Amino acid sequence: MQVIRKTTTAALLAAGLAGGAVSAHAADDTFKVGVITFLSGQAAESFGVPAWNGGKVLIDMLNAGGQLPAPYDKKGFGGMEIEYVLVDEAGGATKQVQEYRNLVQREKVDAVVGYVGSGDCLAVPPVADELKAFTILYDCGTPRVFEDGKYEYVFRTAAHAAMDNVSLARYLSSRGIKIDTFAGINQDYAWGQDSWSDFVGAMGQLQPDAKAVTSLFPKFGAGQYGTEISALLREKPTLVHSSLWGGDLQAFVLQASARNMHERSQIALSAGDHVMPQLGKKMPDGIILGARGVNGLAAKALGGELTETLWAAYEKEHNVIPVQAPFRMWQALLGLKTAVEKAMADNGGKKPNAEQLAAAMKGSSWEAPSGKITMALGDGHQAIQPNAIGKTHWDEAKQQMTLIDLEYYKPECVNPPEGIKAADWIAANFEGSDCSK
Repeated sequence: MQVIRKTTTAALLAAGLAGGAVSAHAADDTFKVGVITFLSGQAAESFGVPAWNGGKVLIDMLNAGGQLPAPYDKKGFGGMEIEYVLVDEAGGATKQVQEYRNLVQREKVDAVVGYVGSGDCLAVPPVADELKAFTILYDCGTPRVFEDGKYEYVFRTAAHAAMDNVSLARYLSSRGIKIDTFAGINQDYAWGQDSWSDFVGAMGQLQPDAKAVTSLFPKFGAGQYGTEISALLREKPTLVHSSLWGGDLQAFVLQASARNMHERSQIALSAGDHVMPQLGKKMPDGIILGARGVNGLAAKALGGELTETLWAAYEKEHNVIPVQAPFRMWQALLGLKTAVEKAMADNGGKKPNAEQLAAAMKGSSWEAPSGKITMALGDGHQAIQPNAIGKTHWDEAKQQMTLIDLEYYKPECVNPPEGIKAADWIAANFEGSDCSK
């Protein structure tokens, strides 16, 4: 179990230590959070580590107090200093269930924020409810978490993957990009399978004459895509769709661009912005790309005091722009802060327990650098949020890959209404959606 702990300043002075576990819940003047994200493996460099870098920047600013605009200017969580225990998500779902139990039963955290992998997000919630432990899923994309399950203590503060793929299909239609044939390359687990299914369904509604010709599902972490690229080049589809992410996406882009796939087919990446800093100029121009929300460069283009403040702090600390991963960690931690402070207000200012946190989070909404986040689905446990799609373009003056021709979608346009599964909503031609400007 790779664990990094941060104890409060008071505890450090009292114990004369640089760190260490505690055997009970954090004291009433501290709030202890277990944070789980990829710190090693193919998902670490472009997602897990940047997510935690963003989380650490925000926690430090909150603990200092007064560094963020209202309503986030109050120190910590309701005046409580934030303490964290950081755990590596690598190792698979079985391992993560045990790590989760360790956080709750051994480390005695007050809340858990974590999980990028959809397999982990499907495995942990039943355990969270068993242990009655307040838990936020900060990233993972599969709609199945709350469409196939119902939980009391578990919340996801980011929209699921249906939004990403509906937005892509809407973007193609609004830009007049006619697709005759399309193919897909997606990882062979819930995230990749659901992403492809949602995109095929959305295209069936918006461009019904377009034909899906090839669907490839390499294993997670494959890294080498020569066979798949050859198959796609032979097929010559008008468009290649992919929800690959992390090191897999970096490898695919490098290998595909070396064989000029982007010159033969339009490439559309539903969640691709997080590899832009690593790839730089090696990311081809003209790739249609989403960021799983109004994140990264799409958020920067809109501005706003909260976005600008966190952007500047992250860029100063890490000498790179923040993209999707830090933004999703920020909206989770700010959602947790909102829930803690609401629960405290309802509880005479006392530190809330898991039941009180769950009651405060259910159906709530808050402002994030990504826009307004609303817990509108899954009986108040699943967030919806706005989204954006754009095209990659190398800015020679800035020596940076940028996004151009951006289109923004309000949450009600690209997320299903409450009470209907994403697949059924898409099959019903997005019944109940609102895409008015």
